[in-house]
Amino acid sequence: MAIIAPSLLAADFLHLGKACDMLNESEAEWFHLDVMDGSFVPNISFGLPIIEQIRKATTKICDVHLMIVQPEKYIQAFKKAGADILTVHYEACPNLLETLSQIKAKGMKAGVAINPDTDVQVLSEYITEIDVVCVMSVFPGFGGQKFIEHTYEKVTALKNIIQIKGAYTLIEIDGGVTEHNAQALILAGADVLVAGTTVFKASDPIKSIAQLRSF
Repeated sequence: MAIIAPSLLAADFLHLGKACDMLNESEAEWFHLDVMDGSFVPNISFGLPIIEQIRKATTKICDVHLMIVQPEKYIQAFKKAGADILTVHYEACPNLLETLSQIKAKGMKAGVAINPDTDVQVLSEYITEIDVVCVMSVFPGFGGQKFIEHTYEKVTALKNIIQIKGAYTLIEIDGGVTEHNAQALILAGADVLVAGTTVFKASDPIKSIAQLRSF
């Protein structure tokens, strides 16, 4: 049974409080919060003030995904805003081990995201220091994209690395997750499913979350 982490990027921003209330009532265990800077990805989402307010609205885990350049500059700020998990992109971190160490030193779980065209093998030497690997199954920047099929192979390869290294890293899938591919992703080795459009555009979001969690 996977952890479901609905992405608030797909929520109605005029009614974020209602979205938080819905997620609090649901079986979702994490809130997935996407921060984009318009530089690392071609889009701008929300930042620290929004996360601070969401933190006040829930006791569930705030899973913050930084799609930004120089994320190491903002580690303390996101800790203060309420992040429980802070995920940075491999492609944006020339000193990945140092960045992971700084995140953990602030008392957060450390995550690393990889883009669809990044080979999972690049994480092999770091895997024991990573709490969560976020495998992007779409190119980051916009919600509602179509799932990239070779993600299954990447998840299987990543699971193999984790087992060989004796790590306890969770595998998170972000992008295009639906009730049609959730089970196959879990069978491949996924532990956490990020779902935005699938949840927030559903006629019954709480039911949609329950369905994703049932696989």
